[in-house]
Order: sequence, then structure tokens, then C-alpha cells
Amino acid sequence: MSARNSLDLRRLESLLNRFDRLHLLVAGDVLLDEYLVGDVDRISPEAPVPVVHVQSESLALGGAGNVVRNVRALGAGCTFCSSVGTDSEGDALLGLLEALDVSSEGIERVDGRPTTRKSRIVARSQQIVRVDRETHEPIPAAIARKLIRTTEAAAARVDGAILEDYGKGLFTRATIRKLMQTLAAAKVPVAVDPKGDLSPFKGAALVKPNLREAEELAGIRMRESRDLDRIAARLRSKLGGGAIAITRGGDGMSLYDESAKRIDVPTPKREVFDVQGAGDTTIAALVLALRAGARLREAAVIANAAAGTVIGKVGTATASRDEVLAALPSAIEAAEAER
Repeated sequence: MSARNSLDLRRLESLLNRFDRLHLLVAGDVLLDEYLVGDVDRISPEAPVPVVHVQSESLALGGAGNVVRNVRALGAGCTFCSSVGTDSEGDALLGLLEALDVSSEGIERVDGRPTTRKSRIVARSQQIVRVDRETHEPIPAAIARKLIRTTEAAAARVDGAILEDYGKGLFTRATIRKLMQTLAAAKVPVAVDPKGDLSPFKGAALVKPNLREAEELAGIRMRESRDLDRIAARLRSKLGGGAIAITRGGDGMSLYDESAKRIDVPTPKREVFDVQGAGDTTIAALVLALRAGARLREAAVIANAAAGTVIGKVGTATASRDEVLAALPSAIEAAEAER
């Protein structure tokens, strides 16, 4: 293996230590994650369902807000652009952002529109049911214009941008195209975690779907290893180039750089408590590493270390820089074993 392709622990540690010099723009649908955690010791006499005796309740930023949490946990600054309702859930979200020392100036409030809220009931570390309160209707055009203006103002002072489309109405095709044009004009590299049509994101520097999303976006089912190359080629044709990182759960990541060459980066085997939010951790770590000067494979190893940390926690979690530093040796070992 060439020295350029080898993984050096001290270099990766140095890259992580540069994160606090970076500032990212995150734009996308924000969710309020609510957790009701308790225990079960009987079945309801009213219906054949468990009765959960709630012992704790908590709220956390979800969706694009979880990307913001991970960016901050890894030590970088963040500007956030999104929208919430004028309800109590919206108030709670703004309070959570304030606690992260993230400005709410980029958060537009919309009268009559509910803030997306996902309530999870958890017993004995297992999610029993989730209750969603949300709308998928597009935000008003005036709010979309404000979002674009806020992004334009922020573009001059950020090192990179992440667009998170959760399909909750913040992004329309026209809004995405305008955001991409604005960021391209400011020479800000854009990373995308897509849930739908890729074509408005044309020109993105990086796209990070999971395997199921990549199959759906490409219209190709992966039945054997070479199918993944066909999937990546289809995605690349829609994006007009750029790097592709397909996350594959316990199998790690498959990367395609500008040369379209595939690089598989396995991840260490870990006990999994909750995979929720791991994709948000991955894209935050990937983008920060790349903006810190990492090569794509190095960035993937750092992201694997970060994601491996959060799946060992219950609920929507983050990985601190110290936790990622501690996980790096095993992440490097797993990646080098593939070589």
C-alpha cells in the first residue's frame, strides 16, 4: 500500500483537532424528538397493549437539528437555517438551539404550521411506539425567500454546507436549486443527505445516502457487489459528478471519489443499542473532516468512528471529539484490514 493511501493515527487526530476552526452551514427540516422512557410490568385491561410506567421524559433536536448537534459536539461552529411553527414545540426547539450556542436568527417561524414532533415511547431500551405530528405541505413562498436570503448572507463566512431534506416541506425543487446556486456562487462546497429527487442538488460536492436510499434513488436493487457500482454511476449521472458515500450499516461505507473508483471502508463490529441518528453523525463528521483537509477515505474512517460511538447509545445521540479520538484506533484497524 502506498504511503498516501495508508492511515496514520496521528494525522487523523490532527484533522480532528482542526474541527474547532471550522464553521458549517446546515439547512434542512428540523424535528423535535420527544422520549418517554419507562418500564413495563403489565398488559392494559383495555386493550392487548403494554402499559408503560413513564420514569423520565426528554426533548432533543432531530432531523437537520441532529446534524447541528453533532457539528457542535465535534467542536465546530454552526449556522442553522430552517423553519418551525409558532407553537410551544417551536419554542422548545429554539431553547435547545440556544443551549448549543447556535443562533436562532436563521429559523423562520410560520403561523398555523405545526412544528414537526416525533414522540417515542421506550421501555427496557426498546422503542414500543412512535407518534408523529407533522405536515408535509411546502412552507409559504415568502418564508422560502427569507431562507434563501439568510443562506446567502451566511455563505460568506462558512467553510462548508450540509443540506438535509427530510421531506417535511422546507425544500421545494425551486428552493433547492436557488440554494445550490447561491452556495456555488460563494464557492461553498455542499454535502447532501437526500431523501428524494437528486436532480435539484446537481453540483453537490458530496452525497451521502444509506444503501436503501441509494437503491431507491438509482432505481437499482443491490443483489451482488457490482450492483453497487451501477447504483453509484446512476447517482453520479444525476448529480453531474461529486463524491458519493453510501453508508451500509455494520458493513461501513463504500466511497466513490472524483475518479469514480470504489473504496470500501469497513467499520469495527460493535454492540448496537440504537441506530437512530447515526446518519446525521456520519455526514457531520464526513464534512468536517473533508473541510479540515482529509482525503475521502480518511474522512470515512473518522465518520465510522463517530457513528460507531452513537450506535452504542440509546436515542438520538452525538459523538464528542474525545469519544471519536478514543474510537479512532479500532476504526483504522478495521479499515486497514480490508486492504
